[in-house]
Amino acid sequence: MGINEFNQKLAARITGAVGTMWCAYIFAGIALISLPAALSTGDPIIIVAWVAQTFLQLVLLSIIMVGQDVQSKGVQQKIDETHAASLAEFELAKEARESHTQEIAAIKALLLDLTDLAKDVDAISEDVEDIGNDVDDIQSKSAQAKKAPSRRKPASKQ
Repeated sequence: MGINEFNQKLAARITGAVGTMWCAYIFAGIALISLPAALSTGDPIIIVAWVAQTFLQLVLLSIIMVGQDVQSKGVQQKIDETHAASLAEFELAKEARESHTQEIAAIKALLLDLTDLAKDVDAISEDVEDIGNDVDDIQSKSAQAKKAPSRRKPASKQ
């Protein structure tokens, strides 16, 4: 382990220890040890100096670190929740895209089937039209045959 790694681990341990409420309680106890001496002087400058330099700096240091830790955990939780929600939305979007792809493929298949069906209908229509023309031809020939004078020979009288 190099000196930099050692320093980083030591700093992380000290920060972790100082950033607790238990450390704030210990610092408050240490600061209160000197409170009677500061009060016995009766000098406002010494009392203000004790409050500002001794009590506030020692105790607030740990309390501020605890508060920052709580806030960072809250922010991290929000980040994690947002990340999870984003992943869920991404999965839904992928599923929707896959579903739309399948639907489009099905629509294309139906369109091809309809196109084939339309060709079949056109072919059948042409056949029906041809049959209709044939029927018309037969009917017109039949009508012409009825209109044409009969060429039968009259029956002979015997």
